[in-house]
Amino acid sequence: MTTKCAVKQARNAKSNRFTLHLGVTARITGRLHFLRLAQMLPRNVVDREEGRTRMTAMHTDVHATAKPNTAKERYRTVIIGGGTAGITVAARLAQHGEENIAIFEPSEKHYYQPLWTLVGAGLASADESVRSEADYIPEGVKWIKEFVEEIDPVAQTVTSRSGKKVGYDFLVVAPGIQLDWDRVPGLREALKTDSVSSNYLFELAPKTARLIENFRGGTALFNHPLGAIKCAGAPQKIMYLACDHFQRRHVAKHSHVIFASGGKAIFGVAEFRAVLEGVVARYGIDTRFDHDLVEVHGDRKEAVFSRNVEGKIERVTIPYDIFHAVPHQSAPDFIKRSPLATPEGWAAADKLTLQNPQYPNIFCLGDASSLPTSRTGAAIRKQAPVLVENLLAFMNGKELTAKYDGYSSCPLVTSHDHVLLAEFDYDGKPTPSIPYINTQKERYDMYLLKRYGLPFLYWQLMLRGRA
Repeated sequence: MTTKCAVKQARNAKSNRFTLHLGVTARITGRLHFLRLAQMLPRNVVDREEGRTRMTAMHTDVHATAKPNTAKERYRTVIIGGGTAGITVAARLAQHGEENIAIFEPSEKHYYQPLWTLVGAGLASADESVRSEADYIPEGVKWIKEFVEEIDPVAQTVTSRSGKKVGYDFLVVAPGIQLDWDRVPGLREALKTDSVSSNYLFELAPKTARLIENFRGGTALFNHPLGAIKCAGAPQKIMYLACDHFQRRHVAKHSHVIFASGGKAIFGVAEFRAVLEGVVARYGIDTRFDHDLVEVHGDRKEAVFSRNVEGKIERVTIPYDIFHAVPHQSAPDFIKRSPLATPEGWAAADKLTLQNPQYPNIFCLGDASSLPTSRTGAAIRKQAPVLVENLLAFMNGKELTAKYDGYSSCPLVTSHDHVLLAEFDYDGKPTPSIPYINTQKERYDMYLLKRYGLPFLYWQLMLRGRA
């Protein structure tokens, strides 16, 4: 037998399918092959013992068999989502020499959404926030331009809306968050009127700027919905920018600015909350907490909120002249109905390792994940390297040692030239990343970072896997 034939047979032997009895872990050439075990077991759990991560089969039917894989295409790694999280992970995997990667992403355009706050204030153009998605798909990565409809973690397949089925060995779930416009009756219709806008849509951010520019007095309403949203500071950022504009245009004394929030306070972290309460007082903003948007009457310029008063739910109607609306948000519907979902509907992920607790060859990050931190691009920048390091370790049968500490950041724009840079972790403790300066106050240099530094970091470094 020639050496070449021997090598070929060895490679074939390494890829042969094999069957495992429950509770038995197989090793081939020193690597743990969890793939077949995951197919056989509908339930798995990740246990930690003395700092090591291992997969343990939970009780299941002794006659359980793997689901047949009918996918015509198969990739070593499939990534759901070509936004911030998906592209960053793909770029980092490619840098590590990983091949046979596919990304599901239906959009031809890629957006830098943090800039939309400044677009809504007339401080940046919408065109600065959009580029071609094709320019950021890493070389060698297959781009599947479709919406995902279903994940089957037992058969290890992803099915698109058109019915295309793709198999995977490892899955990264990063589809982003869903804007639930229709959860509030009348909201979608109100956005079509000349008095309601939202910076949460690329097409509408310039409209927000026009509403603020043309405002001559009356009630300016801003809401923050109950529940998790992406960039939780965005609803108040545009409010501060509007107030700053009203003061500089001398219409503030004729204005009544209302912030109706489903939350209990202006900000969750005490150190930054104290600063923002000062900003609210400076602008004379009327804050109304425990107010969750439930209906909008665009024709009458009225927004209806629910509030809890001593255990009883009341409905409160607030008239407005202009209204910046923020919708409720959730994980995409295909995540909610998948086996990966938590009871709250998010893609389940261990808060430290980002590994799915039931299907260990699946990792999750970003806005659709269950990670209990603020959903921001800054959070993803810290999550991505942890996920990639742990995914590569799992592929090679090694310990998952990388840990995510919950870091997130929110550059809160408080005027046309000042920003409060809030950085914090899972424990709600400030975690400043810039040395020698006090970031627990409004700063001009932090505005320059927000306006110019962070977009450069995003387009040139983060999406290339370099930051």
